[in-house]
Amino acid sequence: MKNKVSFASRLYMVLIFVFLYAPIAVMTVFSFNSGSSTYIMDGFSTSWWVEMFHDTAAMNALKNTVLLALVTMVVSTVLGVMASVGLFMQKNKLYKKTMMNVTNIPMMNPEIVTGISMMLLFVFVGTLVNVKEVLGFTTLLIAHVTFCLPYVILNVMPKLRQFDMNVYEAAVDLGCKPFKAFMKVVMPEIMNGIITGCIMSFTLSLDDFIISYFTNGPSFQTLPIYIFSLTKKRVKPDMFALSTLMFLVILVLLIFMNIAQARAEKKEAAK
Repeated sequence: MKNKVSFASRLYMVLIFVFLYAPIAVMTVFSFNSGSSTYIMDGFSTSWWVEMFHDTAAMNALKNTVLLALVTMVVSTVLGVMASVGLFMQKNKLYKKTMMNVTNIPMMNPEIVTGISMMLLFVFVGTLVNVKEVLGFTTLLIAHVTFCLPYVILNVMPKLRQFDMNVYEAAVDLGCKPFKAFMKVVMPEIMNGIITGCIMSFTLSLDDFIISYFTNGPSFQTLPIYIFSLTKKRVKPDMFALSTLMFLVILVLLIFMNIAQARAEKKEAAK
């Protein structure tokens, strides 16, 4: 009976991995197709990977995507750490619980609802201030920070709860200024949570499509939106190469995040 359960669980895991990664594997294989077909393999070639870097529109969209992700990562991390410390130091439990529930709304809310509602808000504000093309980099940044911020807070808060605040108070009592004491004493202890939240913000912003679709403007186009616009035409394998490159970047970041978390858990267990 135990062997049957073990076989069934392994089979289930294999099917899940096939379902998740088979499309990505097919996309990667066809990015090395020597022909222009997206369903018939004519031979092996790296020509589409070379052509990918000569596509000006795709490279501009990639540059915009990376720029947006980096700025979102920095802003979300700074605001997330400040919010986490503020919530952690809050003595009113009802207020803290309410704010944490409000913080979780962007994660629980359907992305299409968030995207449409933010688009309507930006257009309404643009009408009030008499700005015609209000949608662009700024609106995208605000939208991305909105849904990335909760992930930073949820990664930093547990680290703050594990930290003994008596150490911080002792540093202040010994003459260290509050900000310097925070940077010297508290920051190293919560750094793993900050790094994890930082990487999550970058990856979430990098591959977001739904919210970006509703909050971007003609002056600033991200790569997922550019690839989506090509589906109305005939998609060439160079887009497969570009999508594969994005997948590999995100995969490397996630591996790095898991390694950092594993080291942090090992360090805490050794204390």
